Amino acid sequence: MVTRRIVELLRNGQPDESVTIQGWVRTKRELKDFSFMEVNDGSSLANLQVVLDASLPDYEQLLKKINTGASVEVSGTLVASVGKGQTIELKADSAQVYGEADPETYPLQKKRHSFEFLRNISHLRSRTNTLGAVFRVRNACAAAIHQFFQDRGFLWIHSPIITASDCEGAGELFTVTSLDLNKIPKTPQGEVDYSQDFFGKPAYLTVSGQLQAEVMAMAFQNVYTFGPTFRAENSNTSRHLAEFWMVEPEMAFCDLEGDQNLAEEFLKYMFQYVLDRCPEDMEFFNKWVDQTVLATADNIINNEFERITYTEAINLLEKADKKFEFPVQWGIDLQSEHERYLAEELFKKPLIVTNYPKEIKAFYMRLNDDGKTVAAMDVLAPKIGEIIGGSQREERFAVLEERIQALDMETDSLWWYLDLRRYGTVPHAGFGLGFERIVQFMTGMGNIRDVIPFPRTPLSADF
Repeated sequence: MVTRRIVELLRNGQPDESVTIQGWVRTKRELKDFSFMEVNDGSSLANLQVVLDASLPDYEQLLKKINTGASVEVSGTLVASVGKGQTIELKADSAQVYGEADPETYPLQKKRHSFEFLRNISHLRSRTNTLGAVFRVRNACAAAIHQFFQDRGFLWIHSPIITASDCEGAGELFTVTSLDLNKIPKTPQGEVDYSQDFFGKPAYLTVSGQLQAEVMAMAFQNVYTFGPTFRAENSNTSRHLAEFWMVEPEMAFCDLEGDQNLAEEFLKYMFQYVLDRCPEDMEFFNKWVDQTVLATADNIINNEFERITYTEAINLLEKADKKFEFPVQWGIDLQSEHERYLAEELFKKPLIVTNYPKEIKAFYMRLNDDGKTVAAMDVLAPKIGEIIGGSQREERFAVLEERIQALDMETDSLWWYLDLRRYGTVPHAGFGLGFERIVQFMTGMGNIRDVIPFPRTPLSADF
């Protein structure tokens, strides 16, 4: 008999169908002549109720093995259910327990557990309703990303995880080395002799695939990266991870306006895609996690994003009838409180802020004609602040070289990046979206560690 997924049975199953399901027991209830168990296979938020008749072979022994957490395979016939909240249930003809779960020690009992507790059992937490819903939404988000870009002719590229450059310039990098840390070779000057290391130079885990995406865009026009990135920032806030995923499209023959248009279209598409494919999960978040989840999605999908310049944003913040923790003046890097005020309180919808001071933005952003600002953009959304950051890239060789030198950056490791401006340079633009941040934003989850299966944070690399 062909095994069926529970989500498909709950949507399309018909009485009198013979089916087999496989999954994990959520609950068991014993009565005099029969018993009920709820089985979940991870395909849906809802469980399928299974009826076990006392006439089943080895019924008593079977019940001793069937406890919360046990894995089972059940074959039988679908019947109409008289219980509330379900249209069908499975009347078992046979049942097999593959793996038992000790009811005295199994940590996921039928009660609410704190997310902090669940992080300590990340190998089991995806069996809970909330984390199961999170990872189904995460999967849908990933599918939406690929669908969006593939439908528009973008090429998915695999940017390297090991790199010799710091794209962001923040210096918070994980070093990659094959050197024996107990016997580190030194130069005559007493510094680490990287010539003896695997790559013959310092190497790191990447913080971004953007620079490599620019390379590929110069051959394929429209590309995107989607993969893991790393930052050795010693932060334990609810917004930071040491390992996270980034989505980074890069478009040749594109300016800042085209960059903004794509970012807005992209966010709207993702939210609609998830609502269409995970309606029960999103309803669950709206009921049990954050009662504004569906309203937030509607705000993204059905509003035209406001667009203002950084200078206009500063003027609005200075006029605000609100006291900010971080003082407002032209030249500051906008803080989360500033971004959320603009998106939540002032415009009450997403907005895109452009043309930031060059001093607070990365070296690769295109210098504007005023000589003070760069063609950068940040997409700000209610409840979260910045959700996307991007820019038109500096395509002019002389201007880029001068910018690199002004920041005292090493040009030797970026020779290939400068070469792109020597050979067939074109205006181009792109942006980056933190994957976990968008999943957190969609689901209303309070901590980013709860939207990735195995979070990597300071002093935590278990599982």
